[in-house]
Amino acid sequence: MDIVEKRIQLSRSTLHITMDRFNKRVRVEDYLGHFQDCVEESLKAADNISAEKIIFKARTENVLDLLSKGFLYEGSIDKFFLGSDCHFLVKYTQDQRRASSHWIKEDEILENVQKLPTKVELEAPPSTYIGRKAEEIDAVKLAELYGKVFEIYPTPMNEPEYVRKCMNSGTVFYIYEHDGVIVSAASAEINDFYRNAEITDCATLPDHRQYGLMKHLIEKLESHLVSHDIYCIYSIARALSFGMNAALHQQGYYYRGRLANNCFIFDKLEDMNLWVKNYT
Repeated sequence: MDIVEKRIQLSRSTLHITMDRFNKRVRVEDYLGHFQDCVEESLKAADNISAEKIIFKARTENVLDLLSKGFLYEGSIDKFFLGSDCHFLVKYTQDQRRASSHWIKEDEILENVQKLPTKVELEAPPSTYIGRKAEEIDAVKLAELYGKVFEIYPTPMNEPEYVRKCMNSGTVFYIYEHDGVIVSAASAEINDFYRNAEITDCATLPDHRQYGLMKHLIEKLESHLVSHDIYCIYSIARALSFGMNAALHQQGYYYRGRLANNCFIFDKLEDMNLWVKNYT
């Protein structure tokens, strides 16, 4: 997979961009300086890799500027930038990338998810399930889990070396084991500078999904994050997954938008729902 993070220094501005050839997108993670230069550079970067989608993580004061340039508003994350909101504005370069064939079904899933009660007390899983923080030695078993659950994934989580790289860069994993096999896992990708974290890499083997393991893992990750002064927590879930969206809703996350045809995951290019929880 060809996913490269770049820092681009211009005469009047600086950008931090993810060049994602695999998912055919460019994502502006952060920017400083002359905003128009930042926009123009993001479009050049997209053209360089024939990206079909440009995603701008924008501050509130730049939303109207992006709308005036033909960007579309898709979602937000509360308090992302050290207490200031982040807005996801996007531009498509291909008609087929803009059109979603599952949007109405995803609306129905969301509506049914939001009818569920929130903050339900969790029942402990059977004693044969051992939950703990993962260590680097678990990388091989974690990669095996992701390889079994996802036919396609936006990042190479089925490769042990990539899992180790994530751990060494500060990503925290929590897991459940059953008979020595990792059957469920989730991670928190932490941004130390802006004090936020993404709950991601959520996977449970089908035969072990009846015990609410993912809800417990999310709770464990939240406790870890709050104890390390991370108070803005968010997650991006497959819009077609009732179970994952329900887990986030029932854990007190709020829906904040949908990213159309955002990445290749599971077995195709999929829309992703934004969910946010804030402890401030």
